[in-house]
Amino acid sequence: MPLVSVVMPVYNSAATLGAAIRSVLTQTYSELELLVTDDKSSDGSMDLLMEFARQDKRVMPESAPERGGAGRARNLAIERARGDYVAFLDSDDMWLPKKLERQIDFAATANAPLTFTSYYKMDADYDGESTDFVPNGRVIRAREHVDYRAMLVQDHIGALTAMYDRTVLGTRLMPEMRKRQDYALWLSIMRDGHDARGLPEPLAVYRAHRAGSLSSNKLSLVQYNWTLYREHERLSVPRSTRALAGAVWQSLRNSRI
Repeated sequence: MPLVSVVMPVYNSAATLGAAIRSVLTQTYSELELLVTDDKSSDGSMDLLMEFARQDKRVMPESAPERGGAGRARNLAIERARGDYVAFLDSDDMWLPKKLERQIDFAATANAPLTFTSYYKMDADYDGESTDFVPNGRVIRAREHVDYRAMLVQDHIGALTAMYDRTVLGTRLMPEMRKRQDYALWLSIMRDGHDARGLPEPLAVYRAHRAGSLSSNKLSLVQYNWTLYREHERLSVPRSTRALAGAVWQSLRNSRI
């Protein structure tokens, strides 16, 4: 059975961290390691991580040497990965119990080293467990096939559902940008000639951010995506403008779900 390295960055996430970790440890597919990097939290997140590690040897926490943001925290975890696959989950989101089981089976036949799935949205104040989650109508649907051209227009991959094949791609790190590091990683994989395949089944739950947070501020999307297109992807101004229009449209559409 392939080993899956699950990457989780943490910063002051004590309120949601337990549910996120339990959603990994209760997967029906158990061949996994949970690589968590705490980015100098001040709310007891690291203490909680150490308690989980004492209870389950698959939980492998590490404290970042200094505050570096989510991208650097993810990379510190990726560098420790021993798995055949690398998957991603943030500390405020959750996987449904059969997420890895379904996705491992799908990846074996997808003929693509990068896979992703549909996922649900939940309210920011949801305080239940993944095993308690009742499916709702708020679903972000996975596109069946995504190539580099399509990915430039819209980020079709929810990071909480993404998984890449390390035996094919090697260890791939995220660019250390303040935001959109995950999008930049998917683009770099596809720029190298690899497409992504989407599993239509919703297998994860994304926590909608509270109004006023950086992630909920759609204006921030313009700044970070523009930097990504121009500096990371080296796109012309016209191509960057078209890509940005698609990204804003997608963000507005998803925010209504």
